[in-house]
Amino acid sequence: MAEVAFSPLKKAKNRGFTLIEALVVVAILGIASLAFYPLILNSLETRSLESEARKVLSTLERTKFRAVKTKLDHRVRFFEQNGRWFYRVEVEALPDTWQEVSGEVPQSIPNKFNVTINLPSQWIEFSPLGIVLNYDPQKNNLIFQSERLARAGQPDLRRIWIYQGGSIRYQKDES
Repeated sequence: MAEVAFSPLKKAKNRGFTLIEALVVVAILGIASLAFYPLILNSLETRSLESEARKVLSTLERTKFRAVKTKLDHRVRFFEQNGRWFYRVEVEALPDTWQEVSGEVPQSIPNKFNVTINLPSQWIEFSPLGIVLNYDPQKNNLIFQSERLARAGQPDLRRIWIYQGGSIRYQKDES
């Protein structure tokens, strides 16, 4: 019986990828990453803008429901400190005496967003009936804007409208 000889060169050819093949794949992945990087950044910026605006929206709605539930006036007060916007929930414990609601921590809005607070006295006050006590039809909204999204030509504004009856509307816009 004749012995069949196996060539070590044939075995080596079927073991894996060559260095050239691996470099080509890495180069293709690098080029694809560079192409999609701005899209990923814009997506993250959009999510961040949405998140901040919806966080304020949620705080406003929660404050309105808290006023109805406790039968006490509540407000969300916005204030600027060191060039940064903050907001907190307050309750009218005694007439014209406001105090921070326990369990509610003041929140901040990141500096990367331009914020326009167009409210009377920089707060929104809800009555035990859920209506807005300090309503002004000329001053009834909050605007959040991302300059990065504006430069990319994407919807860069988030607006929150507050109405006298206590309803709140959220709107996505371009500047």
